[in-house]
Amino acid sequence: MAVFTALHLDDIGQWITQFPLGKPLALKGIASGIENSNFFLSTERGEYVLTIFENLSFEQLPFYLQLMRHLAERGVLVPAPIPNAEGELVSALQGKPAAIVSKLDGSSQMDPQPVHCAAVGAMLAKMHLAAQDFPLQQPNLRGLDWWNATTPLVLPHLDDANAHLLRAEIHFQDAFAACATYKALPRGPVHADLFRNNVMFDGEQLTGFFDFYFAGCDTWLFDVAVTVNDWCIDLATGKLDVARVRALLDAYQAVRPFTHQEHTAWQPLLRAAALRFWLSRLYDYHQPRAAEMLTPHDPAHFERILRERIATPAPELF
Repeated sequence: MAVFTALHLDDIGQWITQFPLGKPLALKGIASGIENSNFFLSTERGEYVLTIFENLSFEQLPFYLQLMRHLAERGVLVPAPIPNAEGELVSALQGKPAAIVSKLDGSSQMDPQPVHCAAVGAMLAKMHLAAQDFPLQQPNLRGLDWWNATTPLVLPHLDDANAHLLRAEIHFQDAFAACATYKALPRGPVHADLFRNNVMFDGEQLTGFFDFYFAGCDTWLFDVAVTVNDWCIDLATGKLDVARVRALLDAYQAVRPFTHQEHTAWQPLLRAAALRFWLSRLYDYHQPRAAEMLTPHDPAHFERILRERIATPAPELF
């Protein structure tokens, strides 16, 4: 949610007439994130988020936006995409694909307690089940294939210790992905980026998940691992907080019980989730793109988490 494409209120005056939103009143760039250009949009009809997609194509975007609509129709708390007069969810703005979605109430909970983690776990399980019958298929574009393609690009920038860690973990994950346990894991559409800043709360009440633009079809357990690795840790050390882990996992399992294969795969998938974000942060840090309001995330954060997951087993699923 950086700003790569500069946009001002006058730039959207004619474009926005295709939507049933009335006159645009204000447009403000959103600084957080690193993938797309995002703006808070105020109109005569309400508050929205306008996104210009910098990497995803017109052909890829229906998966993300129709998934959000599918989930919203089934009671999952997510932003609803706004169709234009032709019923389309994506339209060109300054030559790039763009979309408008409803703005969620509340704010991000950056100091989560067990009660917040339980709410996230329950809604994540509800989301997974609600997406089971979603008809579109698209792989997780930041999955194993991307990890293998990206590793050679970042290895020259690493010291010997981190280069050894990266090579060893890629080897471990390649081997695990080939085993029968991994192949038996339940899967479907996942959020794949459910960090604290992608969830809204009003006090202890969860008001929604957003930023689905890393979503794809993957194992549900990978989605749980990504979430635990952010919501349930000490940010300074990467160590897991057992009370928060237990709250999230127990609330998830109350909605969608974990399988025995998932129990076996839990520790490797926590490592996989740490590796995914260490790699993406290394890539963004060493291969930066020009953008307004962009500060790349520190790769060392997920290096610490990966080392901690290798060294210390996490609380079990059940």
